[in-house]
Amino acid sequence: MDDFFLASMAGLILLTVFIGFARTYYLAGAFHAHLPSLLVHFHGAIFTCWILVFVAQIALAYSHHIRWQMRLGIFGVMLAVLMVLVGFATLIAVVRRHAVFAMGLDTLFAGDVLQLFTFALLGPALGRWPFAFVFSSDLVFFGILDSFMIFMIAFDLWSRGKAHLETISGSFLILVMDFTMRPLAHSPLWHQFTAWVQSR
Repeated sequence: MDDFFLASMAGLILLTVFIGFARTYYLAGAFHAHLPSLLVHFHGAIFTCWILVFVAQIALAYSHHIRWQMRLGIFGVMLAVLMVLVGFATLIAVVRRHAVFAMGLDTLFAGDVLQLFTFALLGPALGRWPFAFVFSSDLVFFGILDSFMIFMIAFDLWSRGKAHLETISGSFLILVMDFTMRPLAHSPLWHQFTAWVQSR
């Protein structure tokens, strides 16, 4: 049952990411897509690799290939470090380009910085979904985003009678990020920081 649940969650995450980046990246031909710079292409490739490694880890565990799973995990650790470095570099480049987003550049900047710090990477994918209802309110957006952790907590309670400490601590971190994002983005200090990054 654990393997089936984790495989289902991996499939949902893969689908969320694909829907978010299908038009501008995957269906546009990945490296042939019209992106602002080579850095953005590199960023897209690395973050796609992370999702594929995650799915492969679940598949290897499901098929009981533990040795291969551990070997892939070592690669995943190195990839994670590279993701954070390239992620911040790409984000700074976006701010310096004075890019325009529906949510506002300050909000995007603050949100993505928090996402990188907490390693919660589904927000950028969901933020690019081509469905208007996703952005109808913060409650809808964060409700969809946080549904993944709700599924995890519900499964823990159903299968074990209690939630794992890792599930609780991870969920708490994500909730802190959710409630911090808007106030941080609209604070004068963050606005000044965004302006300073743009001027570099």
